Amino acid sequence: MMGIPVLCAVLLLFICHNQSLEVKQPVFGSKRSQEDVLVGPSSCESRTQQQVFTNPHNFSVEIRMNSVAPAVSDTYLCMAFPMPTRDAYIVDFIPHASMDTVHHMLLFGCQTPASTRSNWDCGSVPGTCEDEASILYAWARNAPPTKLPKDVGFKVGKDSGMSYFVLQIHYGDVSAFRDHHRDCSGLTLKMTSKPQPFIAGIYLLMSVDTIILPGKRVTNADIACEYTSYPIYPFAFRTHTHHLGKVVSGYRIRDGKWSLIGRQSPQLPQAFYPANEELNVKNGDTIAARCVFTGEGRTYKTYIGGTSEDEMCNFYIMYYMDSKHAIPYMSCIETGSKQLFRHIPAEASIPIRVSPAHMNSVVHMEHSADFQDNRSLLGTNKADQFQDKDYHLEPVLAWPQSSLQLGQVSGLALDTNSNLVIFHRGDHHWGSNSFNSQARYLERSLGPIQQSTILIVDTAKGNILQASGRNMFYLPHGITTDKENNYWVTDVALHQVLKVSSDGRDTILLALGEAFTPGSDSKHFCQPTDVAVDPKSGEIFVSDGYCNTRILRFSPKGQYLSEWGAGSSDRRRRVPFRVPHSLVFLADRQEVCVADRENGRIQCFIAETGEFVKEIKKDEFGGEVFAITYSPAGDGLLFAVNGDSPYHSAPIRGFIINYSSKDILDTFSPNKKEFKMPHDIVETRDGSIFVGDADSKTVFKFTEKLHRSVKKAGIQVQELQEMETIVQTKLRPEHNKTAAFQEKQNKAQQPPPQKEEKEEEEKKSGAKHNRGQGLLPAIITTLLLVPLLLVISLGVIICWRKNNQCEVKTDPTSVGEIFGKIRGKAVGTLNLGNFFASHKGYSRQGFDQLSTESSDQEHNDEDSSDSDNEEYSALPPPQSS
Repeated sequence: MMGIPVLCAVLLLFICHNQSLEVKQPVFGSKRSQEDVLVGPSSCESRTQQQVFTNPHNFSVEIRMNSVAPAVSDTYLCMAFPMPTRDAYIVDFIPHASMDTVHHMLLFGCQTPASTRSNWDCGSVPGTCEDEASILYAWARNAPPTKLPKDVGFKVGKDSGMSYFVLQIHYGDVSAFRDHHRDCSGLTLKMTSKPQPFIAGIYLLMSVDTIILPGKRVTNADIACEYTSYPIYPFAFRTHTHHLGKVVSGYRIRDGKWSLIGRQSPQLPQAFYPANEELNVKNGDTIAARCVFTGEGRTYKTYIGGTSEDEMCNFYIMYYMDSKHAIPYMSCIETGSKQLFRHIPAEASIPIRVSPAHMNSVVHMEHSADFQDNRSLLGTNKADQFQDKDYHLEPVLAWPQSSLQLGQVSGLALDTNSNLVIFHRGDHHWGSNSFNSQARYLERSLGPIQQSTILIVDTAKGNILQASGRNMFYLPHGITTDKENNYWVTDVALHQVLKVSSDGRDTILLALGEAFTPGSDSKHFCQPTDVAVDPKSGEIFVSDGYCNTRILRFSPKGQYLSEWGAGSSDRRRRVPFRVPHSLVFLADRQEVCVADRENGRIQCFIAETGEFVKEIKKDEFGGEVFAITYSPAGDGLLFAVNGDSPYHSAPIRGFIINYSSKDILDTFSPNKKEFKMPHDIVETRDGSIFVGDADSKTVFKFTEKLHRSVKKAGIQVQELQEMETIVQTKLRPEHNKTAAFQEKQNKAQQPPPQKEEKEEEEKKSGAKHNRGQGLLPAIITTLLLVPLLLVISLGVIICWRKNNQCEVKTDPTSVGEIFGKIRGKAVGTLNLGNFFASHKGYSRQGFDQLSTESSDQEHNDEDSSDSDNEEYSALPPPQSS
């Protein structure tokens, strides 16, 4: 019977414990408690934090206004904060502000701030920085946090040319300060010291002279500038106007075609939204933007200015570019010509309707779903998209379906119809007696090759479509085609570069060099190896060659322009070319890459100037690289083949190389046969690879096999449940692949108990979040008490039944001690607040795609979603070298 008092006592204590937990929960009923940026004077002093280190590479910097109370509307306040002394990279921006208090925030980077005071009025004089200021981030209208793509970061600190952050906050309407509170709005910057392969930057298009007439229904502000730098890859955009703006649109113009970067209503939360489609901007393109205003309801002219009664027209492009050529900030303030903007798409002039309910909420319009499809699933940046694909090329054994009767295969190309062009030597061979010590050809008596040396072949079946090139060449070597489908070939015996018609008539349209005469001046070659053609300008690049060590550049008409030799980041250690054997023109980058055969390396140069860009040299090459080709897919892929070296031992095979990171993504080789001397390589539009082998007199075909894993698809583990339908629709795998995918997905969705609690807490907001943290320990305590109560009751019953003499003394003290020990152990161990507090380290190994998740509430550090830590546990980024 003594079990009954014990049970009652335990239940009573449990009820009291639950009530005490409920009392301890904070009340989230007021706006002030929801937004910790609006606080009392005493609690705002410590909001500007020093660097908070959470692991050897990753840390955070918190920048907040230090308890300010602006007295006048349209006040601009700035504060400076020193950057890390080492190189660092910003990967996340987390805003702490409310549009009820802050009109907008800007984060600048500069060398010298305009003031060293704790804060200063920067609305006019002295401004933000004494030197040039680079915009790193912009926020307005309750915009959510911005997360950069994987492997992308804003470089700051030591070698960035910036030593200080300057936070500028525009307080538009100060009526919110009538209750005499103070403000500490600002940002948390999540950073890493780990170098990023791609550097982020901001391109700002801004109108400075637009006048909006009162009552006028539509006023357009048009901005446009020609882009004159290295390629950039826009991945996000942001619009900004004041009350009169209806829609802002940004475009890239290339060859007269307008491609949308982004379009949005500036009355929605002014976040960085995902760019509309994957595109790049390169030298010669035009970047343009249009802001549409209305003057209806105004009785006075409205000018561009900094107050809330003025207007602004800003279109921000957040981009990344290769770290080699990184530029952190660019701008355009030129008014676009009327002639240019006659061709702007009609959508740019159509206002986006915004309901009052959407004014203060975070929505993503119609292209947010596209963003999830295109970027969340396929990867945010293009290099990552192809890095994360599990590439594998497999040989096609049944190609060609009939014999091609080839000699030594020296060159491959594609014509304008995507047919394969094969250049071979027929019955001629390059042997030890072909040249003398002065590189003069000794076998002229054999005459030119009588067979057709140029074959056009169907890539699907290998059928010969056209044959030409009889009685023209002695020792063919390299071949390429131009946009008019002419052939550009090299003949090492002739020491010439020839432009030949492709109509089958074998007409020589242009000849560079003197036949059978080697030389080293601008009018002679010495066994030239290959040709590359700029499809836009028509300029010609020649690798020269076996006895010269240079790249030459000619005009489309054959006029000599320039030449250069091997490059190096350290000129003191520059190693000359040793047989520049193969050339490829990178049209999207305006670069020329060369396979420096005997040095076993690939070097790339700016096509116009010959300036050295990069070198790729791998042990896997085995000391020789015979040929290369390039695909602009993703952020650039190089395909290469090596050869047999007398000085190194490495298998002869093909390589797929990430141009940006220089990583080898995959290798390939024939199954039944072996490469003997793979001499040239080309990629078709469908992703097939052809390799011409000189020794085996064969052309090999390889086709792409692609496999995806859950994480390689760019899908974070905690996102799988929400994205399952999109994933299955997007990928459309075969049945067995679907089963494997789902199996991986199910495993990924079984995190440890702590992670489940984190994800559950992330889905709750405000009061639910905190209340859940209080109730969970009580529930766990209850579950732990049930077995104990059963044991006690069972013991009482057993004793009573055995001898009716067993007494259980259950004085309140003993019960209290037992329960106290149990409760102390259970609650102390399973206190989620303490648990999460001890696991707030920023352990991100790779970076998520840009996030515009809907949350217009401020999340302080104590309540910040624990899922952030989950998101940072992605696959490590590819190593750059």
